[in-house]
Amino acid sequence: NGNPQNPYCHGIGGVMEAYYRSLKSVQLYGPTNFAPVINHVARYAASVKDGSQYFVLLIVTDGVISDMAQTKESIVNVS
Repeated sequence: NGNPQNPYCHGIGGVMEAYYRSLKSVQLYGPTNFAPVINHVARYAASVKDGSQYFVLLIVTDGVISDMAQTKESIVNVS
């Protein structure tokens, strides 16, 4: 949602709203390192032990990933 201190959205509608808002404010440039973002969101998700919440990580990119090996490793580790 653009707020690092409170990165939560309410339902799919909230996710879509955050997505559309981000399209207007995000400027894509490199290097693009996904692994730190994936690991950060995974830490948030791991803190909810009772299954009462779900987490969606939406990454908007220009297609160039600078840390592909680390990104793959992060996805495998957090899945």
